[in-house]
Amino acid sequence: MSIATICLAIACALPIVCTGLAKRSGVVDRSFDNNEPRAWLAKQTGAAARANAAQANSWEALAVFAAGVLSAQHLGAPSSYVDVLAITFVVARVVYIGLYMADLATLRSVVWFVGYAASMALFFTSVIG
Repeated sequence: MSIATICLAIACALPIVCTGLAKRSGVVDRSFDNNEPRAWLAKQTGAAARANAAQANSWEALAVFAAGVLSAQHLGAPSSYVDVLAITFVVARVVYIGLYMADLATLRSVVWFVGYAASMALFFTSVIG
C-alpha cells in the first residue's frame, strides 16, 4: 500500500474524528439526541459548532483530494511527488481542524489553502515524471 493511499484512508477518517469532537459535549452531558443528530448539531454553538463545521469541510475537501490521488496514481505519476503532496494535505487538514477548534479563522484559511493547493497539484504530478 502506498503512502498516498494510507493518507487517503486517514483523510477518510478525519470527518469522523470531527463528528466525535462535535458530539462529545452532548454525550458527556447527555443532551445529544441520536434520533435527530443533525437538528441537535444545528443548535450547537462554540467548539461543538466549529467541530461540526470542520466535519462538513472535511467531507468537502475529501472529494478533491481523493480524485487527485486516484488520478495521479492512475496516470502513473511519480510516487515520491504524490506521497509528498498527500502527506502535505493530511498534515494541513489536521492543523486546519486544530485551528478550527481553536477559533483561529485567518490562520485556518491559510492552512485550508495549503491543503487545497496540494490536492489540486496532484492532478498535475503525471506531467512531472
